[in-house]
Amino acid sequence: MEPGLGTNQPSVIRRSAHLLRLLAAREPEGATTTQLSTAAAIPRPTAHRLLSTLQEEGLVERDNTTGAWHLGPECFLLGAAATTRHDITPAARAAVLRLARETGESAFFSIRRGDETVCVLREDGSFPIRSHVLHEGIRFPLGVASAGLAILALMPESRREAYLARADLVPAYGEEHSASALRKRIAATRERGFAVNPGLIVVGSWGLGAAVFDAHGQPYGALSITGIEARLAPPRQAELGRLLLEAAHALTAKATSG
Repeated sequence: MEPGLGTNQPSVIRRSAHLLRLLAAREPEGATTTQLSTAAAIPRPTAHRLLSTLQEEGLVERDNTTGAWHLGPECFLLGAAATTRHDITPAARAAVLRLARETGESAFFSIRRGDETVCVLREDGSFPIRSHVLHEGIRFPLGVASAGLAILALMPESRREAYLARADLVPAYGEEHSASALRKRIAATRERGFAVNPGLIVVGSWGLGAAVFDAHGQPYGALSITGIEARLAPPRQAELGRLLLEAAHALTAKATSG
């Protein structure tokens, strides 16, 4: 065992993986050592040592002008190799492109990773005012943003309640993300069929999301759109929700066929 790493401390691999995920959420701007150490809740010297080792392996690189760290070329090569088993983005990209074209709003595809959603695709529509809450690589806890709410609402009740019991979203996202508040939005999502985020992350930036299911009938991802309140609130909301659900159903069919 590495000196200083007891059984109750995260491993070097886990810490390194955490830093890589944090960097992915901060592209293309990148992040400094101090920012990453703070976000990862580890000492700055430890963060710098891990980042330097990752840099030696090509997994991260550093901008000598700004001092910001970025994902390195080896991450791209690893991701490209993994697409043979995990890539559903061609079908998802077509769905996202169609939603952006038909609605004029920014459209996204997010996937579930543990207790989080990760945005993996974004396409901006023709409407000139855009939301910058979501971008490729950003992560949110389940129940936060419309994609995470759509997935959480359609999970089996036992798993959903287990998550609500262990998640504490209020410190970071406010009382509207307490377990009781989430249960109300979950009920509304299940009744409506799609999730609505009425500007709870950024005031005035609304989102709608619809879950996509795997071959076992479990929600593993979500299509979503974001825009200003005037364009996503009722009465247009029903039309946009219908388009989202149709796209999500079609993507589910493609993901589960064969």
